[in-house]
Amino acid sequence: MNVVFSDQPNSQIPVNSRRKIPPGPRGKPIIGNLREFRSDILGLLETSARAYGEIVHFRVGSREIFLLNDPYYIQHVLQTNSRNYRKGMALVRSKILLDEGLLTSEGDFWLRQRRLIQPAFHRKQIAAFGQIMTDCTLDMMAQWQPYVEARQPLNMAQEMMGLTLIIVCKTLFSTTITEKERAIVQEAMEMVLQLGVKNGHRPPFMEKLPTPGNQLAKKAIRQLDAIVYRIIRERRQHPQVDEIGDLLTLLMTATDADTGVAMNDQQVHDEVMTLFLAGHETTANALAWAWYLLSENPAAADQLHAELDKVLKGRLPTVDDLLPYTQAVLQESMRLYPPAWVISRQAIGDDEIGGYPIPAGSAVFLSPYVMHRNPNYWENPERFDPTRFLGDSLQWRPHFSYFPFGGGARQCIGMNFALMEAQLVLATVAQSYRVKLVEGVKVEPEALVTLRPRDGVPVVIEPR
Repeated sequence: MNVVFSDQPNSQIPVNSRRKIPPGPRGKPIIGNLREFRSDILGLLETSARAYGEIVHFRVGSREIFLLNDPYYIQHVLQTNSRNYRKGMALVRSKILLDEGLLTSEGDFWLRQRRLIQPAFHRKQIAAFGQIMTDCTLDMMAQWQPYVEARQPLNMAQEMMGLTLIIVCKTLFSTTITEKERAIVQEAMEMVLQLGVKNGHRPPFMEKLPTPGNQLAKKAIRQLDAIVYRIIRERRQHPQVDEIGDLLTLLMTATDADTGVAMNDQQVHDEVMTLFLAGHETTANALAWAWYLLSENPAAADQLHAELDKVLKGRLPTVDDLLPYTQAVLQESMRLYPPAWVISRQAIGDDEIGGYPIPAGSAVFLSPYVMHRNPNYWENPERFDPTRFLGDSLQWRPHFSYFPFGGGARQCIGMNFALMEAQLVLATVAQSYRVKLVEGVKVEPEALVTLRPRDGVPVVIEPR
C-alpha cells in the first residue's frame, strides 16, 4: 500500500485519505503500532491517552484504531449513536466457542435473545440465589482450614475462579460439575482468553490452520460442548426440575412473542456457554483484584472489617444487608482493575467524533482501565480509595467516566448478579479472615480478553 506521512504525530495514512487524523504514537512502516500492541497494550493505551488527549489514533497494519478517553465520546459510541457500531473483531472471533450467544450476536437476533433472557436477571429473581452464594463460600472456606493452620499460601485468583464457577452452575443451571469437568472449563476459558488476544493481531485464516495451538483449542471446545450439552440433555430428560426458577429453565421454556417458537438445543447451548464462561470469569477477577488491593491497603481492610462487625454482628451476610463500604471496595477495585478492561466496537458507517472523521470499518477502543485513570475525573487516580464511591462523591462525574460493565443497550446483563455475588463472597470471607499478600510478591495485570492478575494472587489467610 502506498502511504504518505501525515503532519499529525501518527505515522502513515493511505494516500486517498487526506482527512483530519487524531494525534497518536508514531508506528513503524507497514506494521504501524502492532509491536506495541503485542508487547504492552495496557501501557500503550494509558500513556497514549495522557500524551495525546481525548481521542488517539493508532494503526495496526492497514487497520485504523481510535482510542476514546472522554466520557461523552464513549457515550456517543455506546448509547447515542450505538446503531452505527457493532462488536469488535476480538469478540466476533470468539464465536469459535460462543457461537451466537448474547455476548457475540448482533441485530434483531441479539435483541430477541436479550428479551428472552432479561427476566432471569431481575433483581427479585437473583436475590433468591443469595443463600446459595454464601453456602458455596462457606464450603470453600472449610477447605482452607489446613492452609490457615499451617500458614501455607493459597492462590486467591484460583480460589475465586473455582468458587464462581461452582456458583454459576448452581444458581443459573441448578447443577454441579465434577472436578474433572471444572478443570476442562477452566482450561477452555484459558484457551478462549489466549485466542482472543492472538486473533486480534492475526488474519482470520490462521484460525483454521492445523497448528498445535488451534488443535488444542478445538479439543478443549469439544470437551466443553460435551459438558454443556450434558446439562441441557439432563434437564430435558427430567422435566420435573423445570419448576426451578433458574436461567436454564427460562431458556428452554421461553418462546418468541411473535412466532411462538422455542429455542432449539443449539441456541440454548450458545447462551449457556456464554453465561457459563462470562458468568464466572469476570466476577472471579474482580474479587481477586479486591483481595490484592485490600492486602496492600490495611487501613481500607480495617474499615471493611469494622463495617462487617457492626452490621452483621457475627451472622452471615444476606442480600438485604446494607454494606456501603463493602460495595465501595468492590467498585473501587473495578475502577483500578476492571475485568472488562477494553470494549471494542467497529464502525458500520462513517461517523465523526470530537471533530475527527471515523471511517466505516475502523475500530474504536473504549477502555475502562484507561478512562478510570483519567486525572480529569479521578483525583490521584492510582490510589486505592473506596470513599470515592460513598455519599455524593460520584454525582459530579459524567456517567461514562466509570463504566466497568459497559453501557447502553448492551450493558452487561449480569451486572446485578455479579455485584450481589461479589459483595456476598467478600463479606463472608472478610468477616472471618484477613488476607495478606505473600511477602515479596509483585502482582501485575495481564490484559487478555479479561484483566487477570498475572500469575495469580498468592496470599496467606489469617483468622481474625
